[in-house]
Amino acid sequence: MSSEDAVREVAGRARTASHVLATATRATKDAALLAMADALEEAGERILSANAEDVARAEAGGTPANIVDRLRLDEGRLEAMAQGLRDVAGLPDPVGEVLRGSTLANGLELRQVRVPFGVVGMIYEARPNVTADAAGICLKAGNAVLLRGSSSARSSNAAIVETMRGALAASGLPEDVVQLVPGETHDSVKALMRARGLVDVLIPRGGAGLIRRVVEESTVPVIETGVGNCHVYVDASADLEQALAIVLNAKTQRTSVCNAAESLLVHQDVADAFLPAVVAALQHEGVLIHGDAAFAEHDDVVPVTDEDHAAEFLALEISAAVVPDVEGAIDHIRRFSTGHTEAIVARDQATIRRFVAAVDSAAVVVNASTRFTDGGEFGFGAEIGISTQKLHARGPMGLPEMTSSKYVVVGEGHVR
Repeated sequence: MSSEDAVREVAGRARTASHVLATATRATKDAALLAMADALEEAGERILSANAEDVARAEAGGTPANIVDRLRLDEGRLEAMAQGLRDVAGLPDPVGEVLRGSTLANGLELRQVRVPFGVVGMIYEARPNVTADAAGICLKAGNAVLLRGSSSARSSNAAIVETMRGALAASGLPEDVVQLVPGETHDSVKALMRARGLVDVLIPRGGAGLIRRVVEESTVPVIETGVGNCHVYVDASADLEQALAIVLNAKTQRTSVCNAAESLLVHQDVADAFLPAVVAALQHEGVLIHGDAAFAEHDDVVPVTDEDHAAEFLALEISAAVVPDVEGAIDHIRRFSTGHTEAIVARDQATIRRFVAAVDSAAVVVNASTRFTDGGEFGFGAEIGISTQKLHARGPMGLPEMTSSKYVVVGEGHVR
């Protein structure tokens, strides 16, 4: 069987299963999610053993440490995956929610209600926790999901999906609401991207190259998730002690995630006071600073390029520059941002209002770390990803973003 035929076969099974799931009650879906969570914990030893195979293979192949970190599971991360499914079970069911309703002048009753997409395809890199997160959110929102993880996580993903499918069968839902896409070559990815009519929406989650390829090659509608060149701007009015804590957290708390800060901008009026402290603190944490002339006056700062300003490092590196004012910061962000998250540290309210109004990103953060742009931190439960596009969904995508809507029109013999 060709890759295309194999992918279309599992997509057809997902389409059939989605019809059952679309009309399942909240109680049924929640019971399945709780069973999946329990099953992941019970199968912990087998899943961690499979993950160890993936990690060993990645390390032997010279995979960068930050990517290995995204790939690696431990007991804590496995427990977090299970808890994420339980958290989703505890959230309100979006399916059937009335978005708006009215009685028209002619007496017709009109309601717009949330409905599932149907079949969601996920194409993602490295992180096996996405396998559980995506399955849980899609299931709660009434969607079947086709999971195409990277070959680097194939053992982990296979063990996780096998475990969840067993729990689904025991809960009375079709196993095929959660499936791995067969194949390990780009041919299977391409087949998924071309399965229009069987797959309703694709969500790529990974690096810039993966996202660009899916957006450009897919005939299935795509929700574009975020490459994160996130900025922190320290204004002249900032509390510099607070600013230092925010920069350090945004850059170093976890480097391999899309909401980590990659760019630092500092107002020229506080550069003399702030640069020595922030350079020393970042370097103490092992951060390589790609800085402009003002930053380069400090030891071990390397000259910055436009490529550095545009980079999502996902590592202990950051680009840094001094700007003349908030307008300079806004201009810099407009030029280099990927539209994910930008933060301002400031006390002047007029400056804050200007920054918030002028910066066009999925999230704008005031006096807090960029690391808060996250579905869990926003109270959405486990997220499917962070959208940096403007249609349908923007920012962290939880349950409501995994639905569409339809109109229900009720009359009493009305004719037009």
